[in-house]
Amino acid sequence: MGLLVDGQWHDQWYDTDSTGGKFERSESQFRNWVTADGSAGPSGVAGFKAQAGRYHLYVSLACPWAHRTLIFRKLKGLESMISVSVVNPFMREHGWTFIEDTGVVADPLFQATYMHQIYTAADSKYSGRVTVPVLWDKQQNVMVNNESSEIIRMFNSAFDQIGAKPGDYYPEALRAEIDRVNEHVYDTINNGVYKAGFATSQKAYELAVFPLFA
Repeated sequence: MGLLVDGQWHDQWYDTDSTGGKFERSESQFRNWVTADGSAGPSGVAGFKAQAGRYHLYVSLACPWAHRTLIFRKLKGLESMISVSVVNPFMREHGWTFIEDTGVVADPLFQATYMHQIYTAADSKYSGRVTVPVLWDKQQNVMVNNESSEIIRMFNSAFDQIGAKPGDYYPEALRAEIDRVNEHVYDTINNGVYKAGFATSQKAYELAVFPLFA
């Protein structure tokens, strides 16, 4: 599990020495939104209108964060509108790769070997973890977003006017309750397994594992 520093790959594990052994997840850095009319979303800039064939999704079948974007792509019937690439499920010293194997779908945009090449295509000086999912704009040739919770919100409604399947999985009347439940599930379970699994001190492990199984 390495990272990019100023666009250069480093095979470096998470720094838990400075956090008392705790795993701390870094914020996703690409936070633009696809919207029905191309207006700006809750974060980022305008210019990403929902259009069939314009966007490409990078995922790993081994990653639950990426998996939920695939679920929404299927639920909303976006398979013909949003193309997809699938990385090799085995993470190597260069992170996610497109090394041929069962289920791997090669990168048609850059013919990349490594997922980190997609990130440096977006920003040649990018510093940070190389994660999936990634939503890419083929028209502007930029990375739109690499935060799964936001990508599923886009898939939920942005493409409704151009042929997505009906169904609102984030209804306005229930959003406060959905957000409350999601916050708890994210902190104790979704991210909790990482906090427990990547802890490097007994104290940090216990702080994560007890809420996880409570």
